[in-house]
Formats: sequence, structure tokens, C-alpha cells
Amino acid sequence: MAPLKVSLEPRALKHWTVQDYHRMSDFGILDPNERTELIAGQITLMAAKGTAHVTTLRLLATVLDALLGDLPVFVSTQDPIQLDDFSEPEPDLAVIQGTVLDYAEHHPHPSDVALVVEVADSTLKQDCETKDKLYAQAGIADYWVLDIKNRQLHIFREPTPTGYTRHLILTEPNQAVPLAFPNLTLSLTSILPTIP
Repeated sequence: MAPLKVSLEPRALKHWTVQDYHRMSDFGILDPNERTELIAGQITLMAAKGTAHVTTLRLLATVLDALLGDLPVFVSTQDPIQLDDFSEPEPDLAVIQGTVLDYAEHHPHPSDVALVVEVADSTLKQDCETKDKLYAQAGIADYWVLDIKNRQLHIFREPTPTGYTRHLILTEPNQAVPLAFPNLTLSLTSILPTIP
């Protein structure tokens, strides 16, 4: 029997903190086989990753690793970022300042993040209409959504407490330049799988 669907007022919902979320994981309350993230105090299930998503993420990570070379940053894939006390998303990719060992005791915070990228095959609406506000409120200066189906790159910049004020959409064969690394150029064709 399917559970009854009920719509509750947002004020009637319990908002979990990052600390609550970690405790639930430690005590085995959250199923370790289910990928979840904490968004605005709500525990959400993450979408399954299709083949195109995995391939695109690998291409993007490989290209960024090569371009960033000896800079004092590293590429993190599908790892948590603690935006505030109520949000700890796991973006598909983030460029984080410092080294991996700098985060042995805590997850990166917004001030540690140079770039966040979400890869969208089935999550474009959520990435462009929900997560954009989340990252903007946290002050993430450069947020990208790589739209696999339409072969487009959405670039969000100039964050405010209500969202980003700039939203640029690039298509092939255009190139993108990360805000924190103005000397680096990424070709959209190099980070998207070839069309069969």
C-alpha cells in the first residue's frame, strides 16, 4: 500500500541542522545505500547518475585537474560543502582552495570554494531554480550548471540573498572562463560527451 501523500505547511516541518544530519548518519538512521544531501534543513534523496552524467563529470574533472595544475586548489567530486548550519549539499564538482588535508576535520565552507558545478541530465530544473538560490545565499561567486541534454552551460554569478543577478547560457563551440581563474579557458566541447 502506497503512503498517503500529504502537503504540510513549511513552518510545520522539522528543519534538521548539519549536526543532526551527521548524527543520523553516525547512528545508522540514514540508509548508507541511499545518496542524500541536506538542503535548507530538509534531507533530500539525490538523483541516480546515468552514464552521460558520469562521463561528463569525469571529462570535466580531468580537464579542470589539468588546467589547474600547480595552483593551490583541488578538484572535489560529489563531496559535501557546508554552506551554513542547515545546508550541506554534495555538488557534482567543486574547486576548493588549499589541499585535501586542510579539510580533514571539517567540510569546506563557502569561503573555501572557487567554483561549484552541477551536471544536469535529469535535474536541470532543481539545479537552476533551487540550488542556484542556495549557492547564491551562501555567497558562492561562480556557480555553473552543465546541461547535458541541451549541450549548454549555465553560468550564475553576482550572488545576492535572493539569488544570482547574472545568468549566462553558453552553447558549443563557446568557451568558459572560471571567475577565480581568469587565465584558464574551458571549451564546452571538451567537457561534454561526443554525440553518437
